[in-house]
Amino acid sequence: MTKAEIVAEIASKTNIEKVAVQATVESFMDAIKKAMADGENVYLRGFGSFVVKQRPRKPVAITQRTIRSSFQPTTSLPSSLQRFLSVR
Repeated sequence: MTKAEIVAEIASKTNIEKVAVQATVESFMDAIKKAMADGENVYLRGFGSFVVKQRPRKPVAITQRTIRSSFQPTTSLPSSLQRFLSVR
């Protein structure tokens, strides 16, 4: 499902104009992106978590240089959502 499909689905279910739904969805995603860029984890109870993990520095043997540490975003889904998805 794409962002446009999500917007269309919400607009049809709520009878809110697509433009308003689009702005809301964009704001929601921007808030998650900003929080993760700031190193914060995002927890959406009943849906899942967006967790930022820091990967340690790793030396690369071939070139004798070190890869700098970086942040790696990960997601985790609650068991109820995992069960729902596995049934489908």
